[in-house]
Amino acid sequence: MIVIESAAAMQQQALAWRAAGEEVGLVPTMGAIHAGHQSLVSRAKRENQRVVVSVFVNPKQFGPHEDLASYPRSFERDRARLEQLGVDVLFHPQVDQIYPPSFRTQVDPGPWAERLEGRSRPGHFAGVLTVVLKLFEVTQPKRAYFGQKDIQQLLLVRQMVRDFMLPVRVVGCPTVREPDGLAMSSRNAYLTAEQRAAAPALHQALTSASEAYRSGVTHPEQLERQVRERLGQVPDLAVDYAQVFSEDTLERPQQVRPGDVLAIAVKLGSTRLIDNVVFGADRL
Repeated sequence: MIVIESAAAMQQQALAWRAAGEEVGLVPTMGAIHAGHQSLVSRAKRENQRVVVSVFVNPKQFGPHEDLASYPRSFERDRARLEQLGVDVLFHPQVDQIYPPSFRTQVDPGPWAERLEGRSRPGHFAGVLTVVLKLFEVTQPKRAYFGQKDIQQLLLVRQMVRDFMLPVRVVGCPTVREPDGLAMSSRNAYLTAEQRAAAPALHQALTSASEAYRSGVTHPEQLERQVRERLGQVPDLAVDYAQVFSEDTLERPQQVRPGDVLAIAVKLGSTRLIDNVVFGADRL
């Protein structure tokens, strides 16, 4: 594995691979590599001749009072893990490689970005889509791999690819979980021991809603209420949203159908956690 810090050098390498007929799989990350990232890398290796993992903590997707300064950074550990996984290139640019002083343009993600996560984190998805578009141009992937845990992000990236007719296939991969059901996330490291013990309640609440759906409950408000009530019993936990939506519109359907999503966001102490379930399906 080689480490590339220059955006120009990364693009040159990617174009050379493409000229040689080798397909590139991209796994975009902000580092703090865990088993969820590793599952994306494993799939990318199965489906492409070359695999690039980017490690870049993107300042444009953090709000003014969010955790940019404290976000977990463990580059040497990440490099060792990715080398063991057989990644071809670890792309690790500094901020000025992605956003040089002359940088002026960003992606407008449209109305979908104003719902759910976007309502609580204004500007977040403009930052996400801007950096993803830049990473696509720099690494020239045939396929790019995103986890289902960040489901709104996944859907918005797919919409951007459709809107701009980008020659990239966006691959959604199942959420990887701890043995007790907690979705793996770099932010789990913020949890105290007590909060970590309580955190599996998110998955338990979603599982309960999924079971209710399988038993015949199809009213979205009923499923949302059930999740809120279960989460409301957890000390030190505040629900931001629990909402059913259609992947086609990000709006609440009148009746839940296979493929519809129930997404949740909570604050457990000061840590924001998100998760979701797709009704009648394992993945999008």
